[in-house]
Amino acid sequence: MTIRVRFAPSPTGYLHVGGARTALYNWLFARHEGGELILRIEDTDRARSTEDAIRAIIDSMTWLGLDCDEGPYRQMDRLDLYAAKATGLVETGRAYLCYCEPEELEARRRAAAAAGGSPRYYRRCRALTPAEEADYIAGGRRPTTRFISRDEGETIVDDLIRGRVVFDNAELDDLIIMRPDGIPTYNFAAVVDDIEMGMTHVIRGEDHLPNTPRQMQIYEALGAEPPAFAHLSMILGADKAPLSKRHGATSIEAFRDVGYLPETMVNFLALLGWAWDDKTTLFSPADLKDRFSLDKVTRSPAVFDTAKLDWMNGHYIRQLTVAELAQRLIPFWRGAGLLPDGEIAAAELRRLEAMAAVCRERLVKLGEIVALTDFFFKDVDYDPAAVDKVLHKEGAAAALEAAAAKLAQIDDWTHDVLDTALRALADELGQKPGKVFQPIRVAISGRTVSPPLFESLEILGKETSVDRIKKARELA
Repeated sequence: MTIRVRFAPSPTGYLHVGGARTALYNWLFARHEGGELILRIEDTDRARSTEDAIRAIIDSMTWLGLDCDEGPYRQMDRLDLYAAKATGLVETGRAYLCYCEPEELEARRRAAAAAGGSPRYYRRCRALTPAEEADYIAGGRRPTTRFISRDEGETIVDDLIRGRVVFDNAELDDLIIMRPDGIPTYNFAAVVDDIEMGMTHVIRGEDHLPNTPRQMQIYEALGAEPPAFAHLSMILGADKAPLSKRHGATSIEAFRDVGYLPETMVNFLALLGWAWDDKTTLFSPADLKDRFSLDKVTRSPAVFDTAKLDWMNGHYIRQLTVAELAQRLIPFWRGAGLLPDGEIAAAELRRLEAMAAVCRERLVKLGEIVALTDFFFKDVDYDPAAVDKVLHKEGAAAALEAAAAKLAQIDDWTHDVLDTALRALADELGQKPGKVFQPIRVAISGRTVSPPLFESLEILGKETSVDRIKKARELA
C-alpha cells in the first residue's frame, strides 16, 4: 500500500503557523514513508475564498520546500461529484432533503437553548409525506441535503496521536451535506475527496477532532474504509493562550518578509509537537525526513517560543557562506530602495558580500541588514543623540581632525592597515583607542552602533570615509 496524505487548506487567508506545521508533518510523513502528498484547495466558502489566498498558500509552501506529488485540486471544480454522491445517499436512505428555512431553524435553536435543551436539528424533514414535500416545492423552497446520523451507540476513533477517543452518537445530529446552491459542506466534501483520492492517513489539527465521528459515519454510508486519523495538538503563545495575531506574526509570509530563513522555519515548526530525543534541536530537512514518525508526536500543546526561533535563525544565518548570505540579503536591500533592480556588477557584488561578512555575526533576521548597512548606500544621516553624546564630547573634534589627516595619507586601504594606523593615532593623541574610534564611527555611520569600524571604512572607501570624517568635524 502506498501511503497517501493530503494538505487541504481553506484559502481564506495566508498560510499561518498551524497550517504550515500541518503541511510540514504531512510532507515529512509522506517522504519518510515513501508516500505521496496531495494538495487540495477546499474553496467551497465562496464568500471568503480568494485567488490571492490560494497563491499565497502555494508560494509559502514552495518557500518552505514542501513539494507536492499531486494537485492543487480545487473542490469547486468537483461539484458534480459531490452532487452525485449526495443523491446516492438519498437513494439508499442515508440522507434526505430538508426544506426547513434558516429563520425557522434559528428560531427553534433559540427556543431550545432558552428551555435548556440541545440546539441540534430536530429532524422535522426526515419523514415528510409526499404531500408536504410537494407543498414546500410549490412554495419555492430549495432543499438542503441532510445526512442521517446514527443516534444510538458510539463512534470510536483510534487516533494515532491521541489514542482511543469515544463519541456518543446521541450527541450527533443530522448534518447538512449539500446546500441549496449545490455547494457541499466541509464534512461531506472532505470525505468524498479523501475516498476518491485514496487517502490512507489524515493528519490535521485537533480542532477537527469533533468532525471525525461525523465523517466516519459518512465513510461507512459511502461504503468506504476510513483512513487512519492523527490529530495534532494546538500551538500556544508564551502566555499559554492559543497562538493568534496578538502574539505577533503568525503567517509564514510575515516570517519570511522580516528575514527568517526557510531552513529555520522548517526546523522550528517540526519541533512544535515532535521531538527526536530530549536534546537534539537542529535538523536539516534531510534529517527530518529520515527521522520523522507520528509515534514521536506529542498530544500536549506546543508553545511557540520566539526566543528559540530567533536563536535558531541566527544559527542558520551563520551556516551560510558569505556569497550565499549576500544573495539572501539582496531582496531586503532592494525592498528598502538601497539597491536597484537588475544585474549586479561584479565590483558591487563584492561590496555586498563584504557587508554580509561584517554583519553576519550580528544578524538575527535578514531584514535587520537594512538598518545595519544603509549608511553604505547613501549619505550619512546623523542621529542627533549620537552627535550630542559623542561628537560634542571634549576631544572629539581634535580626534576627527587628526583622523582625517592620517587616513588621507593611506594608500593601502584595507582594514588591517586602517586598524594599525588608527591605533597609532590614539597613541599619538595620548587617548584610549575607544575615545578616538567612537567619533569616527559616528562620523561614517551617523550612529553609535555599527558594523566593525575598520571593515566599514574599507567598504566605504577612502574618499567617502575621509569626506564624512571632515563633515563630522564641522558638527563637533
